[in-house]
Amino acid sequence: MKKCNYFLIFLCVIAFASCNHSYQIPQNATLTTENLCIYPDYTDIVIPANIAPLNFMVRNKGNEFVVVVKCGKKQIISGAGEDGKIIFDSTAWRSQLTSCKGKKMDVTLYVKREGGWIVFKNYFLQIAEEPVDAYLTYRLIEPGYELYRQLGIYQRNVTTFDVHTIYENNRKYHKDENHCINCHNFKNYDANTLLFHVRGNMGGTLIAKNGKVEKLNTKNDSILGSCVYPSWNPHHNWVVFSSNKTGQTFHLLKKEKTEVIDSGSDLVFYNADTKQISNILRTPIDMETFPCWNPAGNRVYYCMCHRPEFAHIPDSMRSRDIVLNYNNVRYNLMSISFDEKTQTFGKPQLEYDCASFGKSCSVPRVSPDGRYVLFTLGDYGQFHIWHKSADLYVKDLKTGRVYPMKASNSKDVDSFHSWSSNGRWFVFSSRRNDGSFTRPYFAYFDHNGQSHKAFMLPQKDPEQNLLLFKSYNIPELTRNAVTYTFKQFHDAIYDYEGTPVTYKEIRKDIK
Repeated sequence: MKKCNYFLIFLCVIAFASCNHSYQIPQNATLTTENLCIYPDYTDIVIPANIAPLNFMVRNKGNEFVVVVKCGKKQIISGAGEDGKIIFDSTAWRSQLTSCKGKKMDVTLYVKREGGWIVFKNYFLQIAEEPVDAYLTYRLIEPGYELYRQLGIYQRNVTTFDVHTIYENNRKYHKDENHCINCHNFKNYDANTLLFHVRGNMGGTLIAKNGKVEKLNTKNDSILGSCVYPSWNPHHNWVVFSSNKTGQTFHLLKKEKTEVIDSGSDLVFYNADTKQISNILRTPIDMETFPCWNPAGNRVYYCMCHRPEFAHIPDSMRSRDIVLNYNNVRYNLMSISFDEKTQTFGKPQLEYDCASFGKSCSVPRVSPDGRYVLFTLGDYGQFHIWHKSADLYVKDLKTGRVYPMKASNSKDVDSFHSWSSNGRWFVFSSRRNDGSFTRPYFAYFDHNGQSHKAFMLPQKDPEQNLLLFKSYNIPELTRNAVTYTFKQFHDAIYDYEGTPVTYKEIRKDIK
């Protein structure tokens, strides 16, 4: 028995050695003026010290590749064969980034060709002092869809490559498994309190807090429509939603094939402790959407489109009006004050008049220090994930200045975004990779309010994002991991009709 064990250990050692090729720095390499091309593009970026290894593929021609990542006297050496896949040792990577926090690492790539070795000009990786939140939650969805199939909400540990399934709709436990899941949101970057929506026969709003999962039925005759786009109050179990009547339309001749239109939307307040729901704004000619609390919990930022023509047409014609005028529908950035003691809201305040210069905003998110509002700005509409004009902008609430995140924006779609809890990082969805599939990108936000070049979420196999035919959707960062199980969410969806909520009036309609 002991001989057998020794033999197995010997085989494991041989296998381990064969999988860990030792690479040497080439001597007498010739410096080339050729442009370096790697995927993903991890050149000249700022990264957190706790990010997983930035594995990449070399797209320049070569038979063998060696890369050296150097910081002072410390260095990592890795390499690849003809496939050009550079895979770093996780332990060595973590050790080097930890010791180089606040410093710059130089990266040198060597390529072997028939004539010998060439070397490219160095690029750098600047290691920030501040870490990024360790957990990224997202939905995987086909980029253009008509049926709710194969949807899932997942959580990735960005310091490693570990992925946890929060919920999937295609586990065939029931014949009615085909349903949409969306709009996951966390309270104050804490994964212990979250919610997401389920659409379909067993639909409802799932709220997970204090270790339990409950399904709510938020439908009420006093509420316009479905409650979506949630935001948790940072201090209480209160949620603001927008209540929307949305639908999909499709272009025939544009590259931007899908259009999500909103023919009616209001702001809604929900008290998760008392299970009471209220209208914040119920306005017949204004559409309010994408609410977000500030960190102090005394103001809600949102987007609003003024449609005076709605006063002259029946509700049944609103969708048609929006479809026919889709490229003239524009939303401004707004806010409304909140009194915590009385749980009442003040008067709407214009924060940025986007429509006055032919633009439209969506998804305002306030930085954890309360100073900045990050939002998406596009040419029209409020659902910018297919709009190539969509870029990230920020408003400095201290100075009032509004400006683009130039260093992190691209020529393609840059949209849905969220902050890291320390305010030094944000993650967003971008189609810059291929124009079709959104991938999560991270960008450093410095103390001067400027963003830096964004980088794609690293994968163990750098080719994964080329082979994955689904989009990452609604990236949200948390400090900790979701501990609720798939079974808890599944049972709440299928074993309960949904706890009804009661309506409570908190302010009169604004005319």
